[in-house]
Amino acid sequence: MVKETKYYEILAVSPDATEAQLKTAYKKGALKWHPDKNNDNPEAAEKFKDLSHAYEVLSDSQKRGLYDQYGEEGLEQGGMGGGMAAEDLFAQFFGGGGGGFGGMFGGGMGGGMRDAGPRKARTISHVHKVTLEDIYRGKVSKLALQKSVVCPKCDGRGGKDGAVKKCAGCDGRGMKTMMRQMGPMIQRFQTVCSDCNGEGEIIRDKDRCKACTGKKTTIERKVLHVHVDRGIKSGTKIEFRGEGDQLPGAEPGDVVFEIEQKPHARFQRKEDDLFYHAEIDLLTALAGGRLHIEHLDERWLVVDIVPGEVIAPGSIKVIRGQGMPSYRHHDFGNLYVQFDVKFPESLPGPTGMPPMSDADRAALERILPPRAAADKKPPADAMTEDFSLEEVDPAGEQARARGMMSDDDDDEMGAGGERVQCASQ
Repeated sequence: MVKETKYYEILAVSPDATEAQLKTAYKKGALKWHPDKNNDNPEAAEKFKDLSHAYEVLSDSQKRGLYDQYGEEGLEQGGMGGGMAAEDLFAQFFGGGGGGFGGMFGGGMGGGMRDAGPRKARTISHVHKVTLEDIYRGKVSKLALQKSVVCPKCDGRGGKDGAVKKCAGCDGRGMKTMMRQMGPMIQRFQTVCSDCNGEGEIIRDKDRCKACTGKKTTIERKVLHVHVDRGIKSGTKIEFRGEGDQLPGAEPGDVVFEIEQKPHARFQRKEDDLFYHAEIDLLTALAGGRLHIEHLDERWLVVDIVPGEVIAPGSIKVIRGQGMPSYRHHDFGNLYVQFDVKFPESLPGPTGMPPMSDADRAALERILPPRAAADKKPPADAMTEDFSLEEVDPAGEQARARGMMSDDDDDEMGAGGERVQCASQ
């Protein structure tokens, strides 16, 4: 029976968890709550710190024994309070040095958790999804976000003027240097100061600012006007300098919106060109007609297919200057149209139409190019047999294929259901 279960609950394991279960739980939690992956979640750093501290205690058999028997108070009295810094533990656990998540997620923590204060507050990043119509015409999006701002009531002090004291236990650094003897060696490591919980300052509860409860920052709603310029490319980043989170004694962070183009039902885009798939009937492909294309700015393009200009299936035509506007320029790309010619299912055509007459067939043979000569013809004295084409029934063909496979399997089976095999001598 353990005295406290707080550290086990932080790692989401039971008090009888094995060393392997503790390691798996810490790895999963550390990857989830590392601050480099949670720029938009200010609570992630605290959760990551608590998780690392809990694992550092429970993964050490001596510390775990003290904690199980006496709880956190027993750890502190036994000289085992705290442990190595969360970032140091993470680097040791996952490999690599110094950068922690830097090698895994392409960046550091702007100075790391061990710094007394970041030089610049975090950047708030968002993906702004826009339609192809918005990019074609341009628009201004009003986007609201929540950010941390320096508490206006206490000016970021966290409490009454003069009530905030530097922690004597860590000299305001938020970290303590500890030494532990391991056999003939003495290990030196850093741990979060238990007196101030890593804040470097101590504020009595009664002196804490009522507006920010001593956190020095409050949450503010901010509306930004994001200009989506005509022809902007997907992946373009729009930055708002100094509009991100604020921290006392630090430069305000930035806000970055990354443009992401939504898929479109009619058009595909490649750079400044548009691609459109058009389906026309056989009569239009052969005898001409009109094609109507609804564009991205509510215009309809009326395209004439000239009689005699045969449109082959899969052919591509271009309408110049009707593609996307070039980003920050004044020209346009092209609109490419690929044609799919829909042939009638059969002649004479839809149900109810009279059969094709000899005169109709003669007219087609007169209008269309002559039949291509066959590559091969049977010799004059060859034996020939006439056949006709039939429609394919997919379900019937599948059933037939299954039946053939079953017959083949039966041929390979011997008496009693055993497979017959030939053995070479």
